[in-house]
Amino acid sequence: MTFETANTVTHKLWDRSTMHHELDALVHDLSIRHNTAKSNIAVHASGPNTFTLSLNHGAANLDSASA
Repeated sequence: MTFETANTVTHKLWDRSTMHHELDALVHDLSIRHNTAKSNIAVHASGPNTFTLSLNHGAANLDSASA
């Protein structure tokens, strides 16, 4: 189960054995979609086996300020 908005993805993990692979793939997809580094994606546990990934706007602002 996945819910997406322009800047976030909320994903329910059904199989804990694939957690790292699924989260890494979601971080990669979101970073590509927004043309940003993977380190600018925040991952939060938002419920039992549910994670919300979003743009870390603070990190993005720091990157553009240092450029």
